[in-house]
Amino acid sequence: MAEIRAKLNRINIAPRKVRAVTGLISRLTVGDAEAQLMFRKERAAGPVLKLLRSAIANAKMKGIDSSRLIVKTVFVDKGPRMKRWLPRARGMATPIHKDFSHITIILEESDKKGRFAVSSLQKTKEVGKKREKAEKKTPAPKKTEEREIKEPVKTERSTPIKKIFRRKSV
Repeated sequence: MAEIRAKLNRINIAPRKVRAVTGLISRLTVGDAEAQLMFRKERAAGPVLKLLRSAIANAKMKGIDSSRLIVKTVFVDKGPRMKRWLPRARGMATPIHKDFSHITIILEESDKKGRFAVSSLQKTKEVGKKREKAEKKTPAPKKTEEREIKEPVKTERSTPIKKIFRRKSV
């Protein structure tokens, strides 16, 4: 099985924020991963999508069918840090650190179309089946005798003046 790599260096987004996006596409087929990234609102989704498409293009250059590709791993490393200062009160300053990221995507060719990947559609079907089994196992709630519904007791609204007179004197 062939491995295809693509790397993006010095992206101006913190690694923690990029990892939140890349965690979604690991072990998915390339089509599912692309769909996930296209509809993400995070700023990091755009560059990661562009990198994924670059990796797919690398695979096509090697003569590998893109429908057989799976995202094997995606990892985000910490890049350089830009240091800035923010002026504060009394002549002080607060440091501001702007972190960069290095992103690497490794694609793998599977034997069949998406054999190792679990698509989001399959996941939802599995969750639905588990719920159905759980519902079958749990017995229906027993009917109980109807209880009388008590009406809420109406009280006077307290005004600020009444609250003042209720206070203990000091």
